[in-house]
Amino acid sequence: MAFTYFFRDLLTLEQIAAHFIPYTAGSSRIRIWDAGCAMGQEPYSLAMVLAEQIGHFSFRNVRITASDMDTCDLFAPIIAAGVYPAAELSRIPGDIKERYFEATEDPESMQLVEAIRSRVVFVKHDLLSLQKVGDDFGLVLCKNVLLHFQPEERVEVLKMFHSALAPGGFLATEQTQKLPPEVEPLFEQVTANAQLFRKVAA
Repeated sequence: MAFTYFFRDLLTLEQIAAHFIPYTAGSSRIRIWDAGCAMGQEPYSLAMVLAEQIGHFSFRNVRITASDMDTCDLFAPIIAAGVYPAAELSRIPGDIKERYFEATEDPESMQLVEAIRSRVVFVKHDLLSLQKVGDDFGLVLCKNVLLHFQPEERVEVLKMFHSALAPGGFLATEQTQKLPPEVEPLFEQVTANAQLFRKVAA
């Protein structure tokens, strides 16, 4: 399980929005795979960033498939409910928190609004199975996971991501993780400010 928190690496999220949103223009299905989603903070952060910028009608076309190994069978109910300790939301800008979180019966917790929760679905998945959770994703986001793999495993997982992406789709990885030379021909970096790449034909 990768450790993460809400709005971690905001710069990458902003770069994703800047490049990915124009790519989705006119799309009736906006498909995203967040691989290694932990307890849901990352896919929900991305959903909020997109909700802020993509427009109400287009946002209804967003579907984020959030996956992780979830050996404890905890992630699915937490992600579906979207309830998190209030102390965990301290990094979220105040106006964003006000728009997308609401009070619960427990004063120590807050819940994401349904409009955001409904865009994210959780599936249990082991990346090292090298089996895709779907095809034709416009974006694959994999942060703080690949560094735990052996170099040869990393290469095979990245090849699998390439196969899962739609033509011209985007891959975002951890800021500290460079693409292995074996897969560099499969992607082109689209910004110097983030590890954000566009799929090119194999």
